[in-house]
Amino acid sequence: MGLLSIIRKIKRKEKEMRILMVYASSLMGLDNSGKTTIVLRLNGEDTSVISPTLGFNIKTLHYQRYTLNIWDVGGQKTIRSYWRNYFEQTDGLVWVVDSSDVRRLEDCRSELHNLLKEERLSGASLLIFANKQDIQGALKPVEIAKVLNLDAMDKTRHWEIVGCSAYTGEGLLKGFDWLVQDIASRIYVLD
Repeated sequence: MGLLSIIRKIKRKEKEMRILMVYASSLMGLDNSGKTTIVLRLNGEDTSVISPTLGFNIKTLHYQRYTLNIWDVGGQKTIRSYWRNYFEQTDGLVWVVDSSDVRRLEDCRSELHNLLKEERLSGASLLIFANKQDIQGALKPVEIAKVLNLDAMDKTRHWEIVGCSAYTGEGLLKGFDWLVQDIASRIYVLD
């Protein structure tokens, strides 16, 4: 029995998923994309006072029949070199895009494509949240997909882009429903 089979067997028993949430921020160091707000809202917590993520936060929540261990990793440029420390055993990757900040989308595309080259993330499902859809002038998910050049990704990568608002909660469940089902279809094949 190979290592991958053993890992799958253990995961089947525990029904756990490891989710990594990241976003490449601007040079100023404040990302404000909505990652932390999304995690808190999913967990039913207060979202009125949120600070930028320095380093990482881990949140465990129960979603559907699974336990999600969500690693919310800061996006500041000074922290990006440490991202690789969080890649091991990642089942799903959530990339949060501030749809209202067109100026940062070039940096966002570059960072996303660099991140997806990481071998340890090769099997991870990718959910892209086009956040801040509640803000007038925000780009729609189709426009974000085009700017991020998602069609150029490796065809074996499972990905989905979902418009959302961390502020109102719209689209969050749709995105996580897709992510959890996609991961489960790969990992818990006997369910």
